[in-house]
Amino acid sequence: MLRHALERQGHAVIEARDQPEAVKTLQQSQPALVLSDLRLPEGDGFGVLRASKEIDPDVPVIVMTAYGSIEDAVTAMKEGALDFLAKPVDPDHLLLLVTRALEQRRLVTENLLMKEELAVRRGAPQLVGDDPSLRKVFAALQRAAATDTTVLIEGESGTGKELFARSLHALSPRTDAPFVAINCAAIPETLLETELFGHEKGAFTGAVSRKPGKFEMAHRGTLFLDEIGDLPLALQAKILRALEERRFERVGGTALVTVDVRLVAATNRGLRAAVAARKFREDLFFRLSVFPITVPPLRDRGNDIPLLARYFVDRFCRELKKKSLGLSPAAVEALQAYRWPGNVRELQNCIERAVILADGDSILPRHLNLSFVSASPAEEPPNPWSQVDLTGTLADVTKRAIAEVERLKIREVMREAEGNRGRAAELLQISYKNLLAKLKEHSIE
Repeated sequence: MLRHALERQGHAVIEARDQPEAVKTLQQSQPALVLSDLRLPEGDGFGVLRASKEIDPDVPVIVMTAYGSIEDAVTAMKEGALDFLAKPVDPDHLLLLVTRALEQRRLVTENLLMKEELAVRRGAPQLVGDDPSLRKVFAALQRAAATDTTVLIEGESGTGKELFARSLHALSPRTDAPFVAINCAAIPETLLETELFGHEKGAFTGAVSRKPGKFEMAHRGTLFLDEIGDLPLALQAKILRALEERRFERVGGTALVTVDVRLVAATNRGLRAAVAARKFREDLFFRLSVFPITVPPLRDRGNDIPLLARYFVDRFCRELKKKSLGLSPAAVEALQAYRWPGNVRELQNCIERAVILADGDSILPRHLNLSFVSASPAEEPPNPWSQVDLTGTLADVTKRAIAEVERLKIREVMREAEGNRGRAAELLQISYKNLLAKLKEHSIE
């Protein structure tokens, strides 16, 4: 009866008999609206509501329930349902709700499109790609942009995390205020605090005048902390306080500086593992990861590689004032066969070099310099160094590598000694006291 009433008004209707069938249908199609009874033969309307919102957070859901279960309908609305209908359903009331819900969905979509268009006019970075995994990132970015929530962007090096952070800022209400970026791994630990929080005159030798830090410079705007996993523990506490209280003291000062800053952080390291290893504060991790966004590596969105390559070819032809170039089919095939460990940044550098080298009308495989591509990832021998964290200075990398080798060796010897610490110290040829200190340092039981 409901399907006939809706179809008479020109709506296309897909039916499902219970929750499992509804979830399967939702995954296969993208309905503009979901209408569900709360009582179903298998599962319930709450399950349908949650599945709908998981697949598309913006889809409007209307629930139906018997008059005596209005409390359940109210609970469903708290979980994200747009409205509810008491049974028996009045078709005219249903059509009114459906029309209103579809109009609301249309307005939300138009609003997002207008925001994107405005951001482009204001010079927002152009994000190129059409892969479903990337579209999910775009959608998450747009939802986060409308709020002041702290965002953590995770992804491999070269995936364009700063580009996503800049887009987030451009789409946000703070777009007219500054976007201030700082790479936590590129600045020595001794200077990082003054870079972030500034310093007063005379705070240390060479501080001849007061200097504002990045937090102050980003007032009313966005502060982007890249490679936040490299922050020293002592500084993590001060950043946490600045985030929670929105105020801090400059280095060498006692006066509190109040700021209004939206923080976006990025990392190519697993912060959860760093928390477990006690190299990153757990409270700061939870404060940063309110809204995590993971940028997929380029190898996981192969269809975007030709799209990005052509974008970079056009861009570098313009910048280098060269005639327009094409990409030969063989070059496209070579680009898609490569694994791109350096992600989009590596592809960009590869195309820039190819545009410079190309002397005809098209870019050929020989211009790409990808002759070292292996036949397939499965045939590549395992590389024990592929997981080594190479961020930071040479001293930082060396220190981390030595610590990891120490940890592995001690764990192996402890297994060999069957947990006997005296025997393990003897095998390692170190003192018992030194072994205890190492066990504590590496969190080895």
